[in-house]
Amino acid sequence: MIKELRSKIDQEKGKRDEVNRTLLELDASRSTLKKSLRRSEDAQAIIQKVAQDTQSQLEIHISDIVSMALETIFDDPYTFKIEFVVKRNKTECELIFEKDGVSIHPLSASGGGVIDTASFALRIALWTLMQPRSRNCIILDEPFKFLSKDLLPRASELLKELSEKLDLQFIIVTHLDELTECADKTFNVKIRKGISKIIS
Repeated sequence: MIKELRSKIDQEKGKRDEVNRTLLELDASRSTLKKSLRRSEDAQAIIQKVAQDTQSQLEIHISDIVSMALETIFDDPYTFKIEFVVKRNKTECELIFEKDGVSIHPLSASGGGVIDTASFALRIALWTLMQPRSRNCIILDEPFKFLSKDLLPRASELLKELSEKLDLQFIIVTHLDELTECADKTFNVKIRKGISKIIS
């Protein structure tokens, strides 16, 4: 009977020792995981800071170009703003027009000419951000088609100024003579019997 009790005690001591070893291993593992979690949180904070700085620079760069285009064409222009917001755990970019402290959604509350101008300027802003950049040529099909006729000469001047400042060539398809006023070269194309021909 004493022999059986000693055997039972030895078994229980063995179990206790095994539990203690497991506890020590788990404690070491927990400590390692805590350190890893801290490093991950620190890395995430750095990544978020870099992302915020990058987004801030993008906001300024893009907003400045679009606002400049709007100011060039319109007498009482909107200011263009970009806001990066997190929705559904994803970062989204909201485009906003602002005038007299009032923010509006461009597509629902502004005219077509303003949207045409902002759309054009957004293409230019994105082209300036490309690395490496594509060729210094942008092809536009009927840009500024919703811009009122009296503002088209200003749009033409904007095209000329951007072309010179950015060393950028625009190839434009348009039926608006006012847009061709500042062009270096123009070609008139007529369709005859289904075939496009350049007319001098």
